[in-house]
Amino acid sequence: MGVDLRTTNESECMKAFLLAAGHGTRLRPLTDQIPKCLVPIRGIPLLLIWLEICRLHGIDEILVNLHSQPQLVRDLLAKTHTNIQIRLFDEPTLLGSAGTLRAHRDWVESEDSFWVFYADILTTANLTGMAEFHRQHDGVATLGIHHVPDPRRSGIVDVGEDGRIRQFIEKPENPTGNLAFGGILLARPQLLESIPDYDPVDLARDVFPRVATRLLSHEITDYHLDIGTPESYLSAQAGWPGLEVATAA
Repeated sequence: MGVDLRTTNESECMKAFLLAAGHGTRLRPLTDQIPKCLVPIRGIPLLLIWLEICRLHGIDEILVNLHSQPQLVRDLLAKTHTNIQIRLFDEPTLLGSAGTLRAHRDWVESEDSFWVFYADILTTANLTGMAEFHRQHDGVATLGIHHVPDPRRSGIVDVGEDGRIRQFIEKPENPTGNLAFGGILLARPQLLESIPDYDPVDLARDVFPRVATRLLSHEITDYHLDIGTPESYLSAQAGWPGLEVATAA
């Protein structure tokens, strides 16, 4: 059941899904004690970094899906002061990234566009610039993409010179490139029509390959890291520049 923790007086909101229900198994034993979205980056829970990213880029309503140790997230947000309206949604059975969107279709289907963020991403990406690019084009979604060292572990895109995606392959055995989906997208409600009617259902596995030629790409050249492994988590502690980059972008 969704719960509104805070309200806002804004009549128009830019909405975002913050997908935070993963188990974080690769980060154990750290995630035995806290959910992955609360792991600290230089002492600051990742979820609070995401709230600040949303504030900086004019996003004032978010939905956070929860599964592992949800009460710890509720406790943190209960003592966090923010003008962002936050809805929490418990998923006793994981729906998958696309399943969460489908379950809340009514929340976003009247929007021009809405954001989707994977909560285990640490980034200073220029979301305002990405949104401007998205507004100027007609794709059902614009995917933030970046270069990755091991494309076999990611959703790999083949992109034309105009930024349109020609093909999307999730974790290819024989990748032809290393441009990958970076866990950030700005979607129009039409994308929801392409989500299959089963659970769990995943955006990268089950949706993007179906609609690849209707997708656009926007390359992320700022700091961008999936903190889902012990190695990348340690790298984040040393390399995270903070959000000064995001505010200057």
